[in-house]
Amino acid sequence: MSELAAAQKKSQSEVPATIFYAYKATETKEGEVRSTGWDTFLQAVVDAGLQVSATWPMRTELANRPRGLGSNALASSIVLACRPRSTSASLATRGEFIAALRTELPEAVRVLQSGNIAPVDMAQSTIGPGIKVFSRYAKVVEADGSSMPVSAALAIINDILGEVLDGEEAELDADTRFALTWFSEFCFNPGPAGDADSVANAKNTSLAGIEDSGIGDARAGKFRLYERSELAEGWLPTTDPRLTVWESLQYLIAALERSESEAAELLHTLGGYGERARQLAYLLYQKANDKGWATEAGAYNGLITAWPTLRSGADATAAEAAAPVQEAML
Repeated sequence: MSELAAAQKKSQSEVPATIFYAYKATETKEGEVRSTGWDTFLQAVVDAGLQVSATWPMRTELANRPRGLGSNALASSIVLACRPRSTSASLATRGEFIAALRTELPEAVRVLQSGNIAPVDMAQSTIGPGIKVFSRYAKVVEADGSSMPVSAALAIINDILGEVLDGEEAELDADTRFALTWFSEFCFNPGPAGDADSVANAKNTSLAGIEDSGIGDARAGKFRLYERSELAEGWLPTTDPRLTVWESLQYLIAALERSESEAAELLHTLGGYGERARQLAYLLYQKANDKGWATEAGAYNGLITAWPTLRSGADATAAEAAAPVQEAML
């Protein structure tokens, strides 16, 4: 990585050096997330005296490429803007680094989501903002006085990302929070109804209310969430007496599996609930991916990937609905 050291020496503070990268994290059999490519590359960036000042993911792979079809294959590459680290950069303790991440990473995640970053790309895309924090320090010092390596920083960044995504749960309705928790443990399989009742109470709802909402049902001492193949035909959010974000998302995915136009029309009808459903899709992708439920993770990733097209279709539907009203007023 001597090229990076040379780039650092030639860099001007007002003109950042840009680096393009497309490594993908891997997971060991023991469940540990590792990426030797990231470890080596980013450690070299830091060791060369460079500070990451900005990052942004770029979609460089076609969604219809053979590996991308029906898979959760990485779809984005990342560009870093780097500048020489200030000679007056300070040290930071492990605790200070974690505190800075908890302060700055939530906003970075919101920006990535607003840019419609696919859930499958979120962990990699967050590396950039996380390393931006890490690389501004002269070094991050561990409790034993040693310098924290990039590999350890990446693990912490991934943990904080999980915290940020889990924190978004608080913005959802109680029935959806129950479904999210239950899904994380059982997916769409049955589990003890007594456990479901306890979870419902903890989420400030009730099992009877959950059943009324159309999320799932309890029978013979078991509770399970309804699969998308079991959703009611002709469902309309405007007439649902107990509308939930969970239902909105599941019906959107079911509609998308039939056609983009049907999903776009439903998105128009959902109004603001559509954006909440999109937020939930990020959470459920993370849960499904952590559990190795590839098909289910792919459903949520696919909805986010299709979102710009669905949003355009929903806006067109809104414009068509408004046109007769505007003509009548003229």
